[in-house]
Amino acid sequence: MAELDIGKHCQVDSCNLKFLPFVCDSCSGVYLEHRSREAHSCPESTSYLCSFEDCKGKELLPVLCPQCEKHFCLHRHQDDHKCEKLEVQKPRMAATKELVQKILESKDGSKSKGRRGAKNAATAAKVALMKLKLHAAGDKGLPQTERTYFQVYLPKEAKECSRPMFFSSKWSVGKVVDYAASTASLKNNNNVLTAKKLRLCHPETGQALQMDDSLLSLLAHPDAPLHNGGNVILEYLDNECTGLEDVSDYIAQT
Repeated sequence: MAELDIGKHCQVDSCNLKFLPFVCDSCSGVYLEHRSREAHSCPESTSYLCSFEDCKGKELLPVLCPQCEKHFCLHRHQDDHKCEKLEVQKPRMAATKELVQKILESKDGSKSKGRRGAKNAATAAKVALMKLKLHAAGDKGLPQTERTYFQVYLPKEAKECSRPMFFSSKWSVGKVVDYAASTASLKNNNNVLTAKKLRLCHPETGQALQMDDSLLSLLAHPDAPLHNGGNVILEYLDNECTGLEDVSDYIAQT
């Protein structure tokens, strides 16, 4: 009885095993364990080298950066491969500065015409908020819709007078105090019973804000609200002290 001649031999010289055929869809060669393009060094397989410095990664399909149009592997995102065109993504900062300048010029013009009152106050508040947004320090992971900006006036013993910062409107006053202290490298002994406590105070009344109140509730306070883009005061107070006696020591009165 004649033997059935079923199968093909692997075309890799060092292999030559016989098996049911697997045909490479690129070079049409027949392989078993060497069926991947890399394993049999497929002559028809194109690979794309990563353009990132010192990276030897390859991709079988092109992965192009839409900005610099170079090939990358895991470095496909602009930040990862330090894309030379990354700067084109920052026009909003220049636009914001231009808008601030226009509002400032508009404010000066209204002064020359003698206009005063609520309109000027609203314009000033917008200008203050935009200035803070340009320079404020904070958690970059916070959603824009949650960010609340303040010019934080620091304790008298601090090296700086104030710093612009932003916080989540969902945070409690206590968390705001801890974050501001960390950002400004201030000593924070609020967990020490006998130590002076770092407190956040209202910029007009000087009253120390309750540590468990949320910023959201204080922004909506009917009597003495805080203002997004406004001021707050950070100071060390004795345990029995309920606030500051004179806020003019911190914030220049206009």
